[in-house]
Amino acid sequence: MNAKKVSGYITDWLKGYASKAGLDGFVVGVSGGIDSAVTSTLCAMTGKKVMVFNMPIYQNASQFDLSTKHIAWLEETFPNVTGSVIDLTEAFKAMEDTFPSEIQDHLTMANARARLRMTTLYAMAGHYKLLVAGTGNKVEDFGIGFYTKYGDGGVDLSPIADLYKTEVWALGKEIGVIEDIVKASPQQMDCGMMEERMKIR
Repeated sequence: MNAKKVSGYITDWLKGYASKAGLDGFVVGVSGGIDSAVTSTLCAMTGKKVMVFNMPIYQNASQFDLSTKHIAWLEETFPNVTGSVIDLTEAFKAMEDTFPSEIQDHLTMANARARLRMTTLYAMAGHYKLLVAGTGNKVEDFGIGFYTKYGDGGVDLSPIADLYKTEVWALGKEIGVIEDIVKASPQQMDCGMMEERMKIR
């Protein structure tokens, strides 16, 4: 893969998509992983308005820290990017208090968490006239189908949908994603996500 050519192609496609939609740019939720880091960076490279959100819910500290570092790098590198933290833990606790206890198994509540995050992104996107950019890659989201319907799968467009995970890593290196994320092993991120899920009652 020619990473430089691919990044240019995706960036041009994103700009054209936003222009045709008559919208000002993109909203991206970041997790501290390579997929959301690459997606948000590609959106930033368009020069369009980009809003990036770290949305912790019982979040693993290492994931939260990586997301925070990535947002800081984006804001320093791209003047069109603004980032912030929206802590959704209390909102999620309200869902736990409202839902019947018998339905609160790990999978149900993990999916509810993803849908709460996507509701937040669409609230921001609707208000600021932006598109919600998804972070799914070719294998996990569009091959295996490892996503939540109307959660992380409920997006307006998916910039890295045609890229295998190895290509996402290569693209991340090409476009300057911070080393802490590029060098993080998939196992490290998976352990963090599992720890977060186990904290969900």
